[in-house]
Amino acid sequence: MRARLALLVAAVSVLTLIAFLVPLALLVRTVAEDRATVRATADAQSLVPVVGTADAATIRLTVEQLAAESGRPVSVFLPDGTVLGAQTPRTPAVALAARGQSLTGESAAGREVVIAVQGRADGTGVIRIAVPQHELTAGVTRAWLVLALLGVILVLIGLLVADRLARTLVRPISDLSAVSHRLANAELDARVTPAGPPELREVAGALNHLATRIQVLLVQEREQVADLSHQLRTPLTALRLEAESLRDPDDAARITAAADGLERAVTGLIRQARWRHAPAQPASSDAAAIVADRVAFWSVLAEDTGRAVTLDLTPGPLPVGVAADNLTAAVDALLGNVFAHTPDGTPFAVRLAREAGEVVLTVADEGPGMPAGAIRRGASAAGSTGLGLDIARRAAQAAGGRLELRAGPQGGAQVLLRLGPPTSPRDA
Repeated sequence: MRARLALLVAAVSVLTLIAFLVPLALLVRTVAEDRATVRATADAQSLVPVVGTADAATIRLTVEQLAAESGRPVSVFLPDGTVLGAQTPRTPAVALAARGQSLTGESAAGREVVIAVQGRADGTGVIRIAVPQHELTAGVTRAWLVLALLGVILVLIGLLVADRLARTLVRPISDLSAVSHRLANAELDARVTPAGPPELREVAGALNHLATRIQVLLVQEREQVADLSHQLRTPLTALRLEAESLRDPDDAARITAAADGLERAVTGLIRQARWRHAPAQPASSDAAAIVADRVAFWSVLAEDTGRAVTLDLTPGPLPVGVAADNLTAAVDALLGNVFAHTPDGTPFAVRLAREAGEVVLTVADEGPGMPAGAIRRGASAAGSTGLGLDIARRAAQAAGGRLELRAGPQGGAQVLLRLGPPTSPRDA
């Protein structure tokens, strides 16, 4: 924008100067020609009394003296054909002046001034003074150079003024852009100082107001999430007490473990909602231990629903770059989808292996498969919240990996959770 404004001002300045300086330059040349012609005419008229009354010798002496003083060729054509002074042939202008008409004409060497002198006893004499081209253009080149230099200086001054004006416009716009990028990077305390024209000041104020409003809304949202998560602790406590009252130790241990996992998830939500501004720490967990633990948990439900489970778990440790709570939630989401969206008795397989520097968790079932767009947050065709796969996707992205959906070779669905290694504090 700054360059375009400068280019626009330069174009306008150049066109204006051309429209002004070209006529002025032509006028300077015309004035110089007229000035030289007037001087030559005055010199010629000074010879009229001598040519009209004196003899040839006197006329020759006067002509030679005038030629020496003026530096121009001076010729006097007498009626008898005698030429005094510069020996030049008779030109058409001289022939016309011999008939009694004085005039100024153009010649090959410049310009000639001819004056008819009447009153001589032997006829009409003619005075001719040649004005050379260099005298006609004397001072014109210097005047044109001065005008060109003046034009260049004016254009440079215009560019300087335009650049300073453009800077007053571009700098506030650059500040607005920088603050908007900071806000996009979650720096919600970024603000722009209003500057520049009134319109830009209004935009800056609107951006600051928007940033403040976003900050307030996020704080309210986090507080609501934290409050809701805190309220869940009461039914969790009741559930743990109910589990402890069960007679079967295995059932009590299983339900208590589930309640503990749910409480850890709730605690993580509270921590994430209230301390989101805290510096992020590099996260890591052992995928082998977490997947083995969650598969053991879901295997009990699989046995109750008549589902055959095929396991292929690489022994650990298999460190990945995602927090243990997030990876646990992702694995539970993938296994929970199998139970939620396939009929009872549908077999499924869980495989955990290391591939090309990544840890890949594959959950495959022989159910009806997944509809298109199932990975989109909030999308579900089965009446659920549609957040399960999105939780897994975000866990994969946190570990530098990705979530993939495929169709099984014999029908059903395959979900691949690719997890990268943990990052060091220097990388983070």
